[in-house]
Amino acid sequence: MWKLYALLSALFAAFTAIFAKLGVRNIDSDLATAIRTAIVLAPTWGIVLMSGKMQSLKTIGAGTWIFLILSGIATGLSWLFYFRALQIGEASKVAPLDKMSVVFTILFSFLILKEPLTPKVIAGGLLITLGAIVLIWK
Repeated sequence: MWKLYALLSALFAAFTAIFAKLGVRNIDSDLATAIRTAIVLAPTWGIVLMSGKMQSLKTIGAGTWIFLILSGIATGLSWLFYFRALQIGEASKVAPLDKMSVVFTILFSFLILKEPLTPKVIAGGLLITLGAIVLIWK
């Protein structure tokens, strides 16, 4: 099931790039990011409230809070830089370079999470890197 969710994430990320590129044409990219964040916030909290998951909020430990806060900061910075790149670059080049996050994730998951770095994972990371280079090459 995770594969389906990952593919749906990729599909909506593609729409995100296209819609964002159209959306930042006539406004500041930071303002566009703030608007986008507000739009994400409302339905997400709505889902939590409607599904009765608010009670779980009380059980979240300090370590979890720290990592969720750090993740939120990283997400915000990622979105700010992504929208700025979309505002001044071509979506067909910005989005693939943004997907270098996969390569960074592979590296960090090995270094921090101690996940295995198999030949298959290395090959996939190299292919993603080469694909990004090809797409942004002038």
